[in-house]
Amino acid sequence: MRAAIGCLALLLVTSLSATPALAQGPGRGGRGGPPPTPRAQAPADLTGQWVSVVTEDWRWRMTTPPKGDYASVPLNADGRKVADAWDMAKDVAAGEQCRPFGAAALLRLPTRVRIAWQDDTTLTLETDAGQQKRTFAFAAPGAAPAATTAVVAPAQRSWQGVSVAEWNKTAISRGLGFGGARGTAGGNLKVTTTQLRPGYLRKNGVPYSANATVTEYFIRHDEPNGDSWFTVTTIVEDPAYLAQPFITSSSFKKERDTSTWNPSPCQTDAPR
Repeated sequence: MRAAIGCLALLLVTSLSATPALAQGPGRGGRGGPPPTPRAQAPADLTGQWVSVVTEDWRWRMTTPPKGDYASVPLNADGRKVADAWDMAKDVAAGEQCRPFGAAALLRLPTRVRIAWQDDTTLTLETDAGQQKRTFAFAAPGAAPAATTAVVAPAQRSWQGVSVAEWNKTAISRGLGFGGARGTAGGNLKVTTTQLRPGYLRKNGVPYSANATVTEYFIRHDEPNGDSWFTVTTIVEDPAYLAQPFITSSSFKKERDTSTWNPSPCQTDAPR
């Protein structure tokens, strides 16, 4: 199952990388008028409250696996050394309980998310698990894409880093095997995140470094029965600890009300 999903994720990423940026359509800024804002250009509505649906990788996502269980993560020798030395008690003592809740792994956790527009050029994503908040910044209308290469001092880095967003548009021609898109047109949001604090790809100390880059593709798809989903494909690249990109795909279903929202701080659980 994991191998099939990984292949599908690779196909998805390949098709997305070949897709041009969303073109300006009728009614979205006429000749001589102001350029449309990123909010006005949105090809799909990702706002609302969504819940993660865990259908694979249960032992790594729903529980804290044993130390040394980093199967399917392409760690290099240095990454394995760090993972084998993980000590949960030391993390707790150092106030580092949020290491598994950084941007590289946050959406793999069992969590609910709330997505909303902060303003016309900024999307926010909040999670109840770990009470994290991410900010996705689009370039202002008419401006060049924001740079992501500026160096931030270690003390200024954060679990969620600096995220730059852009819209693309793609058509989903067949089901992806998770979430259930079936021939619907979908909007695609690309988010690139850098300037992260070192964190964990899994709760058992599987590491990523401050040099990691996280690239995400969000696609919304709607079912004939009225259910709405989004699937996020996450690509983590880390020259310090990964021998190759680590790619996962996670699915979220839209909830009809917000009564299930249950914020909790970053929590560590004893390994199984």
